[in-house]
Amino acid sequence: MASAAEKHPAYNPSATPSPKARARRQLDLAVRGWFAATVLGQGLFIAFILLFYYTSVFSGDYAAWNAKPMITGYVEGDATGNHQFALHVLAAAIITSCGLLQLVPQVRARWPMLHRWSGRLFLAMALILSFGGLWLVWVRGSYMTIPGAIAISMDGLLILWFGTMAWITARQRSFAAHRRWALRTFIVASGVWFMRLGYIVWGVMTGGAGIERGLSGPFDLVWAFATHLLPLAVLELYLRAERGSPQAQRAMAGGLWLAAVLIFGGSLGAWFFMWWPAIMA
Repeated sequence: MASAAEKHPAYNPSATPSPKARARRQLDLAVRGWFAATVLGQGLFIAFILLFYYTSVFSGDYAAWNAKPMITGYVEGDATGNHQFALHVLAAAIITSCGLLQLVPQVRARWPMLHRWSGRLFLAMALILSFGGLWLVWVRGSYMTIPGAIAISMDGLLILWFGTMAWITARQRSFAAHRRWALRTFIVASGVWFMRLGYIVWGVMTGGAGIERGLSGPFDLVWAFATHLLPLAVLELYLRAERGSPQAQRAMAGGLWLAAVLIFGGSLGAWFFMWWPAIMA
């Protein structure tokens, strides 16, 4: 016997979403949640760079960098190193802004020229940051431990590799492959941002277990590599879940919601405990 819903004139069995369609919808919604948290977090990071580094660089007050704890900030008499560091932090705001633009589908659809040129600027800044970071580590000596220096260098090399592949696939008009390489480039280029969020989240959850002065504790050494490898692993799982089973898509949606919560909390913590105090100092 037909139910009351089935007897309704507007009833259409084909309009009922399939389990696969529902799983895909859940995954898409989780992606939006992750992106919203990322926009907030990276927006705060950009604001910090502008308010802290841009003001000090353009005013010529490089010594103000040392108000914020860092490995090697302003060094009197080291003009080359100071200028290289200034270029590095100024480029960070540009690459972060352009990277976010690349993730907005409306920009790609409605303003393809903006998408292309912001993508070119993103890749150019990624290359500058990679080479500059390698120079700061191995020439200026801006590292605390050898494992930490290796981890930073690995991140820089991954940026160079992924960015080059993103450029090549774009030139070949292989847009599906370009999307994957561009997403990978965005993730590894955000390693410095992920590093700060990880320290905030871990510090709140564990009271700072495994974090030692000189960044030589167990957590320090693990997170030096995981700061880019863990988000990259999450991305690879997402890329596979896109084409996977409904079960895989639902599991990935749950993982992305968890990531969004951690990013949201870590970003607010970084702003209130790291970035805003440095700005005020």
